[in-house]
Amino acid sequence: MMAPSGRKRRQAATTFILLCILSSFCVSEAQFKPADNYLVDCGSTKGTTVGQRTFISDGASPVKVSTSQDILASTSANGVASFDNSALYQSARIFTAPSSYTFPIQKQGRHFVRLYFFPFTYQSYDLSLAKFTVSTQDVLLLSDFQQPDKTAPVFKEYSLNITRDTLVISFKPSNGIAFINAIEVVSVPDDLIVDTAQMVNPMQQYSGLSTQPLETVYRVNMGGPKVTPDNDTLSRTWVIDQKYLLNPTVTKQVAYGKDVNYKKGGATPLTAPDIVYGTATELAASNTSNALFNMTWQFDVDAGFSYLIRFHFCDIVSKALNSLYFNAYVGGFFAQNNLDLSVISENQLATPTYIDVVLSSNDASSKLGISIGPSTLNNVLPDGILNGLEVMKISTGGSAFTVGSGGGNKNLGVILGAALGGVGLLIIIVVLVLLCRKKKTLEKQHSKTWMPFSINGLTSLSTGSRTSYGTTLTSGLNGSYGYRFAFSVLQEATNNFDENWVIGVGGFGKVYKGVLRDETKVAVKRGNPKSQQGLNEFRTEIELLSRLRHRHLVSLIGYCDERNEMILKRGELHQIVDQRISGTIRPDSLRKFGETVEKCLADYGVERPSMGDVLWNLEYVLQLQDADSTVSDVNSMNRIVELPSQVQNVGALESISVTMAEAGASNEPDHDLSDVSMSRVFSQLIKAEGR
Repeated sequence: MMAPSGRKRRQAATTFILLCILSSFCVSEAQFKPADNYLVDCGSTKGTTVGQRTFISDGASPVKVSTSQDILASTSANGVASFDNSALYQSARIFTAPSSYTFPIQKQGRHFVRLYFFPFTYQSYDLSLAKFTVSTQDVLLLSDFQQPDKTAPVFKEYSLNITRDTLVISFKPSNGIAFINAIEVVSVPDDLIVDTAQMVNPMQQYSGLSTQPLETVYRVNMGGPKVTPDNDTLSRTWVIDQKYLLNPTVTKQVAYGKDVNYKKGGATPLTAPDIVYGTATELAASNTSNALFNMTWQFDVDAGFSYLIRFHFCDIVSKALNSLYFNAYVGGFFAQNNLDLSVISENQLATPTYIDVVLSSNDASSKLGISIGPSTLNNVLPDGILNGLEVMKISTGGSAFTVGSGGGNKNLGVILGAALGGVGLLIIIVVLVLLCRKKKTLEKQHSKTWMPFSINGLTSLSTGSRTSYGTTLTSGLNGSYGYRFAFSVLQEATNNFDENWVIGVGGFGKVYKGVLRDETKVAVKRGNPKSQQGLNEFRTEIELLSRLRHRHLVSLIGYCDERNEMILKRGELHQIVDQRISGTIRPDSLRKFGETVEKCLADYGVERPSMGDVLWNLEYVLQLQDADSTVSDVNSMNRIVELPSQVQNVGALESISVTMAEAGASNEPDHDLSDVSMSRVFSQLIKAEGR
C-alpha cells in the first residue's frame, strides 16, 4: 500500500498538471492574434495612439483611398475631450463624391468592421448636415445615415464574414457630403458566431448564422463595470446595465472574486472577458417561493429586423449544483424555461457558457425587452442571474455597391464574364429590334425610297465613259444616250445648293440656277424625299424626256441618283430654245411659256393649272408666236376662237411629270415628235398629285 503522504503528492501533481493544461488553453485563447488588424485614423496625417492600440495615418500603406479630392479635416481637442477614444474624433476625411477605402484581406472569414463618426465644422463644411450611405461589396451598412445627435459621436460595429481578397468600404453622399473619423477592420475567430441558434417564436432551430452579416446594437456587462477595448482581447466595449434596467429595486449586483472555470467546448475568454463572467445582476433574495417577479432590461431597436440575442451565463452565486433554476424571456416569449446552469456547464459551478436566441423580424418592435424570472418548479426559491448580454441585428444585405474597388475579388473573372455576357446579349437584342423596326419602316416607305435604277435597260450605277466635267456617258439597250452627273458636280454648279440660288419651288422639290464648268447655265431640279413623286415617277420622267423631241420642247441633259438623290438638269428660260430656232422665238411667247411652267411648279395642287388649262396656255403661246408684231397680247387672246379638237379630249391622262431641259441634245429621227399632236404629247406629261 502506498503511504498517505505519497498519494497526496501524486494527487497534487495531477491537479497541478490539469491546472497547467487549463491555464495554457485559456492563455492561448486569450492571446489571439488577428491576421488582419487595420486601424485607420481617417483625416489624420500621422499615427494616433489610443490606449494600447495605434491607428495609422490616413492613406498609409497598405490601405488605399479612392476619392475625387483629398479633404482632411480636423477640430480642436477640447471639443471631443469628453468622448471615449476622443483622439479619433479630432480628425475626419470628407467626401464630396462617391469614394472608398480598400483593405487587403490576408485571411478570409469573420471580421469586425468598426466605424467612428462625429460631426464638426471644418472651413465651409458642416459635417452635421452630412447625409450618406456606406456599403461593402456585399452588405449595405448604412443607408442615408445622418448623425442623430450633433453633439455626440456615433460608433458602429459590424461582424462580417468576408469571402474576398479585399474589403472595399464605399461612401456615397446623398446631399453632397459624407465623412468618416476612423475605421477598424480586424479578424475575429470564425467560431465566435456559431451557425445555429434557438428561435423563440416558434420554438425551433435557426440555421445560417455563421455566414450572415451582423450589426452589434448592444453589448452589456451585467452587474459589473464598463469594459474598455484594452481589457478585451477582441477590443470590444461592454457598457454597464443600470440605465437599461426597468426595475432595479428587485435586483442586486454580485461579483465572484475568483477566476472562473473555462471548460473546453464552451465559452472562452474570446467569447467574453473574465470580468463579464465574474460579475452578474441577480434577482434580489426572497424567503418565499410565492414572490414571483422578473428583472427586465429594455433596449431601443429598429423594428422589422431579426435579432440575435446572446445570453452570457456563469453561476457564481450557487453554493451547490442544481440549486439555481430560472426562466429567460425575449420580447415576451420564452427563451429558456426552468434553466439549470449546472446542466449546460456539465455539473461545474462558475463555468462560463452562453445561449444564442433569435427573435424574428415579425416579432421585433422598437422596444426589445429581456427578462430573467423565477422558475415555476415546485420547491424552488425565486432566483436568477445574467452575466452579460449582446444584441446583434441580422442584416438583410441590402443594395450593396462598390466605389473604386481596385480589384481583388477572387470571383472577379466570373462576375465580369457574366456581366459582359449579359451586356452583350442585351446589345444583340437591341440591335435586332432596331433592325426589325427599320425593315418595317423601309417596307412602309418603299414607294418613297430613292434607289439606283435602270434607265432604258442600263443600271444607273454602271460604269461608262467619264468626261472631264465629272459626268458619265451611259448607253441603254435601245441606243439612247444621256449623262449621269456626279453629285459633287451639281454641288459645285449650284454653290452647294445655295438657297439664294433657288429660282423655283414645287411639290417635287426646288429648282436651282447653276453654272457648269464649261460656263453652261442650267437649272437643277432637286427632288424632295417628302414629296409625292417617287422612284417610278422619276424614272418615267427621265425615260420620256430622254426620248422626247418637239419643236417647242427641249431634251434632258442628264440626271443624278448618287447618294439616293433624284436630280434633273435643265437650261434657263432663254437657253431652253432649240438652237436652230433660237433667233425666231418671240419674247412675249417665251415669257408666256415660262409663266405656264412656273404655275405648274406651284407648291400646292390646288394652285396648279389643270391639263386643259396648260393646253390652253400652250396654244396661246403658239398664237403669240404666230401673231404679227403689231398685235397686242389681248388681241392675240381674242384671236383664239377655239382650240384644236385634240385639246378637247384631255380626260384620260397618264401619271407622269413634266420637266424642261436645256436645248442642244441631238434630234433623232426615230424619236422626233414634231408631227405628233399636242394632246398626245402632253397626255404623257402630267401627274397632278405628284406636282
